[in-house]
Amino acid sequence: MVPGLSLIGAGMDSCIIDMTDRTNYVNAVTMKDSCLIKGFNIKFSRLLPWIRGCGIFMDFSQDTVKGCTVIYNRIDYPNEGIVVTEGIIEHNTIIKAKFAIECVTFNEQIDFLATIDSNFISFYAIGIFTMERTKVKAEGNIFLVEALNETDGRILFNDLLSQNTRTDFKNNDIVKSTDDLVFRRAISNAFPGNFTNNQFIAQFENVFYTAPANIKNNNIIGSVNGVYGDTTNVKYNNFWKTQNYPKDSTNISVDPMFVNDTSDFHLQMYSPLIDAGDPTILDKDGSRSDIGLYGGPYGEKYTYRDLAPKPPSNLTAIMDSGLVKLTWNKNTEADFNVYRVYRDTVPDFMYDTTKIIAVLLDTVYNDDPPQKFISGNYYYKITALDKTDNQSAPSEEAHINITGIPEAPPIVVEHYSLLNNFPNPFNSSTIIPYRLIEGGYVKLYVYDTKGELVRVLVNGYQSSGYYEVRFSPTNNERSQGKYGEEYWTGYNDDIASGMYIYQLHVRGEGDIPVFSGMGKMILLK
Repeated sequence: MVPGLSLIGAGMDSCIIDMTDRTNYVNAVTMKDSCLIKGFNIKFSRLLPWIRGCGIFMDFSQDTVKGCTVIYNRIDYPNEGIVVTEGIIEHNTIIKAKFAIECVTFNEQIDFLATIDSNFISFYAIGIFTMERTKVKAEGNIFLVEALNETDGRILFNDLLSQNTRTDFKNNDIVKSTDDLVFRRAISNAFPGNFTNNQFIAQFENVFYTAPANIKNNNIIGSVNGVYGDTTNVKYNNFWKTQNYPKDSTNISVDPMFVNDTSDFHLQMYSPLIDAGDPTILDKDGSRSDIGLYGGPYGEKYTYRDLAPKPPSNLTAIMDSGLVKLTWNKNTEADFNVYRVYRDTVPDFMYDTTKIIAVLLDTVYNDDPPQKFISGNYYYKITALDKTDNQSAPSEEAHINITGIPEAPPIVVEHYSLLNNFPNPFNSSTIIPYRLIEGGYVKLYVYDTKGELVRVLVNGYQSSGYYEVRFSPTNNERSQGKYGEEYWTGYNDDIASGMYIYQLHVRGEGDIPVFSGMGKMILLK
């Protein structure tokens, strides 16, 4: 593209730059000053990773490429998605890149600004890689981490920068395609910057590995270390299910209370993150900033919904000193009030007020069945109520069978169970729960309605207990390189919307089948 050229395609769905037949590394598009490219899909081969190339390349060798705009494009399977010196990168989709966006210049005398706004970026090694005097302003992006090994998975990497470099990183959503631990730091920032109202839902070894920086109003969920390094300006963040973080009067560790834990990260009414951010930062409605993705001046103004609590999970029933002892996991919602315990003598019973046997705060209940039912089958369910009496869906159903007379020790029989996935229908991912009463070889498969295998989620030995497995419409694929090395080859992302079947098989000692069950789920893209 010569300086000042605008290249406008008919749309990323129909206007394709096809690079899939290339046999050597290549730049699909090279830009000079003040160019614009819009509405294209640049495709590289997903099967030959060692000969992929760069999607859009701003020719920084002349140190003059400024004022470029890259908007509404899609780049599939590049080694490098976009190489930018200065310009606007907005509303693009980058799929399965090794390095998604590189901000590069050879000129150490001039400051460059790369504005990276509202893009969907899936990557393996580095999301944004900046060098020299390039300043980055990244807002409203979604980063999907596809890391396959310990060297991958860095959202922002700029260890080699000059003191003039600054990063503004705001309202970005960072998620991981699997629950595996990323053995890298998410943000590696060598010099000060501003990191506010971002959300990290992934298991990182270190989320921030940083020199002095303003780290405020971030929602960090499920990592090992929240911040490694100088924590002077680490304030008003939520470190939920994060092992190590700066514990002061401003940082908290609470359930954020999302509308949906896998697809809708707006806050519910009564979330402890509402108005809990830096008091000097205001939301769009003028109130004190919320912690997390939609807070701050670059967030959203929306109405908080008063939703019911999550269903209680991991309900178990055992005999203890002549009583049926029920235990379950504690709900973590800030507005949680009480549990209701229901009992019946038939399976899959309808829970209503006539079946309530207890209302309590604790997660342990000892039931003394009435004398006339001293022998027989008992079935239990638990629901959670919040302070405005919204009631959750019921927990899984726990079953216990008692035989004999009161003087004899009771016989307890629990059973294997495959529970309903949640949420259902789902978009980005769903959870499939199941329970094993004994250890065994477990296979959890997903099929389409034609009976064709879509995904193997579990294939190996598991001990007894309660399990939750996440299913996502995408999955890692690997292949062997020409010298035997292992390469990332992209994802099997051809799973369409529709109904799918999940099936659980368990084999016990002697490879004897002990359980088989299936359920239905609906994917809505």
